[in-house]
Amino acid sequence: MVRVGVVGGGGWGTAMAHHMTLKGFDVDLWIREEEVYHQIKEKRVNETFLPGIRLSDGIRPVQSFEEVTRGKDLLAIVVPSHVFRDIAAKLSPFLSPSAPLVVGTKGIENETLMTMSQVLKSVLPGSWDNSLACLSGPSFAREVCYKHPTAVTLASRNKELAKYLQELFSTDYFRVYTTQDVIGVELGGALKNVIAIAAGASDGLGFGYNARAALITRGLAEMTRLGVAMGARALTFAGLAGIGDLIVTCTSDLSRNRMVGLKIAKGVPIEEIISGMKMVAEGIKTSLSTYNLAKKRGIEMPISTEVYNIIYKGKDPRRAVKDLMTRQLKVELEH
Repeated sequence: MVRVGVVGGGGWGTAMAHHMTLKGFDVDLWIREEEVYHQIKEKRVNETFLPGIRLSDGIRPVQSFEEVTRGKDLLAIVVPSHVFRDIAAKLSPFLSPSAPLVVGTKGIENETLMTMSQVLKSVLPGSWDNSLACLSGPSFAREVCYKHPTAVTLASRNKELAKYLQELFSTDYFRVYTTQDVIGVELGGALKNVIAIAAGASDGLGFGYNARAALITRGLAEMTRLGVAMGARALTFAGLAGIGDLIVTCTSDLSRNRMVGLKIAKGVPIEEIISGMKMVAEGIKTSLSTYNLAKKRGIEMPISTEVYNIIYKGKDPRRAVKDLMTRQLKVELEH
């Protein structure tokens, strides 16, 4: 029996726990919200973050870090990026490198501009490179629970660990690929959320399919530029963690970040958008991190910069589009 701990009772954390129990694993799910804990424990549903889905009886909801880590063969951390450091620090006393850690959070910390695996390694004592992996790609929680065919990427510098985790997570409807490009996979998963806000705003303004296709394509170009500057492989962004996740997040009504863009286009203030959301749209905070990373690295990221200007500077979306379209004309592929 494989014993798994999942930290985070949001939509994706709950779906991951559900998925692992269906493989016959013993799964504890740590939940912060009292109401979600009781919903799952008593009714086998997560009406707050994953409504309408009957969850496996094998999920054991817990509320202590000691319980979710005790005796586990694997621990997955799936909490919002803005609380990731705090949760990791509280988990630290209970962790052992003998139990691999899988990061399922997609984001970049605002204060330090670190990816989630970098935050984790900065908090935990000793070296965790051989015990750490990141899972990313186009994987809406609801569709995984429905057993719709899904393909994702698992990144680890440890090839043996990647292969082991690939076997653990894979099923006949959930296919896992592996890579050693941890930074590329993490950046792809974080940056696509920013572009999805732009795509949602474009759709909300009624600009159609041409505009959306341009945003996806040029968004991928700037994601790749920043990734390569930070040591990622360009080809990673042509894969599931890059273009795959970008497409689904920019086009689906299940995308929270796209919905943020749609509301921005309707003139809803960003504060009102945030206060009305049960689940976090990571692109809001990631747009700030991306803007600062691009400045720090000297990388041109015009779409991401305009998303930052709209969210944090109150720029009108139509003005942002005009400024994007009237920039200096350039060669498309420089290399």
